[in-house]
Amino acid sequence: MTERETKVYEKRDFCIECRRETEFFLQKKNIVKSIRGRKYTFGITVAVCAECGGEMSIPGLIDKNVQEIDEQYRSTEGLVSIEDIENLMKIYKIGKAPLSLVLGFGEVTISRYLEGQVPSKEYSDTIKAALSSPIYMKDKLNVNRGKVTDAAYKKAMAAADNLESLFSVSEKMLRAIAYVFERLEEVTPLMLQKLLYFIQGIYSALYGKPIFTEDCRAWLHGPVYPEVYDLFRDFKYNPIDDARFALFDGKKDELTSDEKKVIDLVVNTFGVYGGKVLERITHNEEPWKNARKGYGDSIPSSELLTKSSIREYYEFVNQRYGIDTEEGIKAYIHNILNWNIN
Repeated sequence: MTERETKVYEKRDFCIECRRETEFFLQKKNIVKSIRGRKYTFGITVAVCAECGGEMSIPGLIDKNVQEIDEQYRSTEGLVSIEDIENLMKIYKIGKAPLSLVLGFGEVTISRYLEGQVPSKEYSDTIKAALSSPIYMKDKLNVNRGKVTDAAYKKAMAAADNLESLFSVSEKMLRAIAYVFERLEEVTPLMLQKLLYFIQGIYSALYGKPIFTEDCRAWLHGPVYPEVYDLFRDFKYNPIDDARFALFDGKKDELTSDEKKVIDLVVNTFGVYGGKVLERITHNEEPWKNARKGYGDSIPSSELLTKSSIREYYEFVNQRYGIDTEEGIKAYIHNILNWNIN
């Protein structure tokens, strides 16, 4: 089968070159556009005739190209998207006009942004700050309280208070979680807990200090960070699809190169396994087993997994496997799953 044949969709439209209906396929094409005196390269979708290779105009493609250019321009310039603004309204339970006034904008500004107008960098940064920080949003609500109704103020403030208590984990933990989700996209709560534990262990072994300030606990199904458990328990479905997940946006960019290196190591090794396999690994490790001594296999507990016990265990593992490399970690995983780490 030729390369072109693999690209052909079961779709047909009129080709002005062939002067008849032909099959076509979609592919990406780079174009250069000048916006506000600056040139940008955008990747847009084009329809290509399967017979003559010419570009075709098909219904809906122009609208798709406008959307692609808009999204790429905003990303390049670091501007908020329409989806970001919609998420901001959802998580703070606030309408377009009240949100505009609370943020210190004109009353119709948010409405215009939702219709496609691109915000200035200054206004975009204000929206981003409100989206990423309930504390910042609460400050804005208090400063501009007199501009909105009591009902709108109380509803948004209650949502901000709830978010502030919900996102009570450290900034470092939020950054790591955001980066894990970016790398893996789909992560179950069980899997996330184990990955955070492995990140803590490997980072502390390699750099002599913990990456997270939070304490880990030896729960029945393995190591757990209770604050993270409480956070994701409130997410009723896939966390990344929840509007409140927008509070994680941008957090990953604040990680150091060493922190990203360790998370990459964990994601590329432990991250290929599901939560139950990762649970088996932690159940075979000394920190969890020692913390669970005296408890049966079915007895819940919340015993502390000390940071020192995690660090010392992974220092031991590092001496034998070299867990600063993916190959070393993979060798460790293979052996621990077979109850052999000596």
